[in-house]
Amino acid sequence: MSFKTHRRVLVPLAAASMLGLVLTGCTGDIAAEDKADTDCSDYEAYGTFDDNPEVTIGGTIVDAEADRLVESFADFETCTGIDATYQGTKEFEAQIAVLAEAGNAPDVGLVSQPGLLARLAEGGWLKPASEAVEANADEFFSEDWKAYGTYDGTFYAAPMEGSVKGFIWYSPAEFEEKGYEVPATLAELNELSETIAAEGDHKPWCVGLGSGDATGWPGTDWIEDYVLRQGGPEVYDQWVTHQIPFNDPQIVEAFDAVGDIIKNPDYVNGGLGDVSSEISTEFGDGGLPILDGECSLHHQASFYEGFFPEGTEVSPDGDVFAFILPPVEEGGELQVTGAGNFPVAFTEAEEVEALRAFFSSDTWANARAKLGGVISANKGLDPENGSSEVLKQSIELLQAEDTVFRFDGSDLMPAAVGSDSFWKGIVAWVSGDSTQETVDAIESSWPAS
Repeated sequence: MSFKTHRRVLVPLAAASMLGLVLTGCTGDIAAEDKADTDCSDYEAYGTFDDNPEVTIGGTIVDAEADRLVESFADFETCTGIDATYQGTKEFEAQIAVLAEAGNAPDVGLVSQPGLLARLAEGGWLKPASEAVEANADEFFSEDWKAYGTYDGTFYAAPMEGSVKGFIWYSPAEFEEKGYEVPATLAELNELSETIAAEGDHKPWCVGLGSGDATGWPGTDWIEDYVLRQGGPEVYDQWVTHQIPFNDPQIVEAFDAVGDIIKNPDYVNGGLGDVSSEISTEFGDGGLPILDGECSLHHQASFYEGFFPEGTEVSPDGDVFAFILPPVEEGGELQVTGAGNFPVAFTEAEEVEALRAFFSSDTWANARAKLGGVISANKGLDPENGSSEVLKQSIELLQAEDTVFRFDGSDLMPAAVGSDSFWKGIVAWVSGDSTQETVDAIESSWPAS
């Protein structure tokens, strides 16, 4: 099977701000011989388009993951005649509201923040999802996941990619050699960190918080994981909906627990620098020192396996593996946070809805998972299609009825907080602000309405 080459450009922030994100691509022609060589039986429901209409897609997915995304819809293009062009930039979500208001938004935007989805819907820029998309949402996703793509009673987007957050990446060889055990509680995790630090040959943790305009978001994931585990799902829900203030003592407790690790000069930043280096270290590079024995532990989501160099074996006996951040009490209920992308539509067109229906299907979920590095909360996704043991476990976690799952808190909060003051607050906090100063500042930014 051949697939067309889609050129990806990282648009500088200044250019995006002034000119809008212009989505162009070199896609080539949809050749008849490609269709003859492709089994199109799974794509008949989406129709055929003889005029080869173009659908532009924008999002924050870049590099190798973007290449796999493009490959995941290549057969769809061949069989339907739709020419889908994707381009990614890390600044996409920071700029999309400006682009939408100026009329420069792509046909489809991959939005990972329900809070941002709500803002775009409130601005009147989004098109409601078609019946086909909603039918897939009802069949393949839980009511909670469908609700994340709904605003003010209108359904705008079904989930697409998904992830489980709160994994701790480590080297199985180092654990075996030094007799470390996977911790069963947060207290045991702290003890392991102390042990590694005391040995003195390297720091226990490596952390990367850099992400362009979104710098700081990996730190929000830390806080969310600790709020869920220490406070429980009820406190978590109250926090993200502002039923309790951002500076509530229970949130302060989570910040302080995380700070004991990522603001501790004895614990970070292995192979990368001191505590301040966390801000300048790109999140994709944050865990790589594990491979060189320069740190032992790295907190990042299931998708992080895609950031290790090609050839890295991800398995219990491989180069790296991961365990989920443990609960407060051993044997306690399994609590996980996660996230996902929602393909929202800025253009009302049959070809746009055909593509969005495909993205919400089990066909796409399984095809994309087979390409590696990504999973989905789609119930039709076979866990065996996960490209590693971590991803297979992640699929099972998302599908298990006894998993206490909560969507990424910063993504649920209003954009003024979740993708602004919270991110910036993490940067200021790691740079030296106290916990109380930080949570008070974020609380003061919460929209009055």
